[in-house]
Amino acid sequence: MGAFFQSLNRTIIAGVVLVAILMGIAGTFGRMGEHGYWLFFMRWLHIGSGVMWIGLLWYFNFVQTPSMPKIPDEQKPAVSKVIAPTALFWFRWAALATVVTGLLVAGMNGYLGSALSLTPGTRAIGIGMWLALVMAFNVWFIIWPNQKKALGIVVVEAAEKAAAAKLAGMTSRINTMLSIPMLYCMAAQSHGGF
Repeated sequence: MGAFFQSLNRTIIAGVVLVAILMGIAGTFGRMGEHGYWLFFMRWLHIGSGVMWIGLLWYFNFVQTPSMPKIPDEQKPAVSKVIAPTALFWFRWAALATVVTGLLVAGMNGYLGSALSLTPGTRAIGIGMWLALVMAFNVWFIIWPNQKKALGIVVVEAAEKAAAAKLAGMTSRINTMLSIPMLYCMAAQSHGGF
């Protein structure tokens, strides 16, 4: 059993199989042709990708960044050369997946235009969507390009590397700040928090 869970791929496949079993028990397979099912499925993908995105954002800001000064210099390459690039790969693709699935959910529900134009009734989710769009822009066009320099993936002079690390870190902190009202807006739209 322990060997089974040592494989991430097998663990994920087991999770998908459990979902299929639960769908069978609940009688969901008969509803798979319905719009409501696909709306639910897209929302599930949106939530899953969002959990990965914001989870990694918070990992960087609550765990990795504050821990780096405590790590001996000779051990830091384990983080900067192995862990951080992998985490940043999943971070940026989870950001894109979250935005795409969120826009699809809004489109499938018929409120994409009204939310993005901040129309009353969809204003809360609209604000959340705009915050997520800004955050995703930051991930792809500020954090990732600068992290490549800071981590040595792209070789630059020491001064440029330090400036890139500072800009990536500051933008990541801005995204952490924006994630708090963004999550509030997402919950507020469906649960009356606005």
